[in-house]
Amino acid sequence: MCVVDKRAKPPFEDQPPQLDRVGPYDQEHLASYIRLLDAEAEGADWREAVAIIFGIDPEKEPTRARLVYDSHLARAHWMTEKGYRHLLEPRMQ
Repeated sequence: MCVVDKRAKPPFEDQPPQLDRVGPYDQEHLASYIRLLDAEAEGADWREAVAIIFGIDPEKEPTRARLVYDSHLARAHWMTEKGYRHLLEPRMQ
């Protein structure tokens, strides 16, 4: 049984934008990306992670829950492999 976390979270799309740079969506959801990576590293069940991190009940919305989990986890991995570099670059003024 999954417990859905109903606390306020930043609004999210079912799939994060697939930009080749870190965008506003990524910056707003960095905490969610980190939480997903932590859950994966700990071997947490994806259903529990999506319920807690995104507030989606995977029993009521299994297809959407899986899409949100998979797409955001993939973006989180992209952030650790490539996206983080953009966070380190000097900002244009």
